Amino acid sequence: MQAVVLVLNKVEFLENLLLTLSENGVKGGTIIESTGMVRALGDHEDFNILGSLRTLLDPKREESKTIFFVVKDEQVAMVRKIIDDVVGGLHNPDTGIVFGISLNFVDGIGIE
Repeated sequence: MQAVVLVLNKVEFLENLLLTLSENGVKGGTIIESTGMVRALGDHEDFNILGSLRTLLDPKREESKTIFFVVKDEQVAMVRKIIDDVVGGLHNPDTGIVFGISLNFVDGIGIE
């Protein structure tokens, strides 16, 4: 099993992403509000230029969504493809990042 973690900057894709994952067998996840380091340090003098540029280029987005899914190893490739397809490609700037963490055990969610 793996925990697949997605930090989604383009939150407008969230609902479609969750629906598509659910339709493909991913039935649970946890979503939390998150803020990136550059945005959080935007007022700090060392990050002032970066923060100002970020605000200028994307003024309406203040937070991202971080989504955790626990999936079977054989589902990871499918989950990654769905994420990439729905968001229009993670290679695009300021879209998001995804990574996986191998899990030794999981209790309480019915995945074996």
